[in-house]
Amino acid sequence: MIRSFLAAAILFAAAPAHAEVVSRSADSFTLMFAVGAEIDPADIPGALQALPEWWESSHTYSGDSKNLSLDLTPGGCWCERLPDNPAFDHGRTVSVSADRIVFDAPFGPLRGKAAKAELSVTWPAANRGWRPTWTFVVEGPGLGAMADSVDRVMATGFQRWMHYLEYGEAPPTGPTS
Repeated sequence: MIRSFLAAAILFAAAPAHAEVVSRSADSFTLMFAVGAEIDPADIPGALQALPEWWESSHTYSGDSKNLSLDLTPGGCWCERLPDNPAFDHGRTVSVSADRIVFDAPFGPLRGKAAKAELSVTWPAANRGWRPTWTFVVEGPGLGAMADSVDRVMATGFQRWMHYLEYGEAPPTGPTS
């Protein structure tokens, strides 16, 4: 999991990150984040489950990512412990396969508004390694207007997850979206 800074710099120069709002309408949007990486694909599920280590605390209701948990069994919860509640259910694991994990994920302000909020995490083989990818599809009345703000939060999450996946440690805390 751990990579030297030089190797990572060469790798990311050769395989730039891809992050964008892929599509948008008044009632939907699709975000995609991807980057080529020399990783062991077997590390991906564990890196996802280490959510409290890499998720940005400012993008939680409790203000502390240590209150997050992620159960990767189908039906498992992407949850957050809150002081006044046992847990806030951000999403649920839908399916897990050898190269794909799918979540029903109406995160934060999407809860109760989205008819569909599906986060697919995939890692197809790439030129010199793998291409971890998040694809987030959101549908619901008027939700297209939220694409840019959700994109900023999810981009931060993806970047921090990739740092954790590559280096095996929490990313540095910096300016947030």
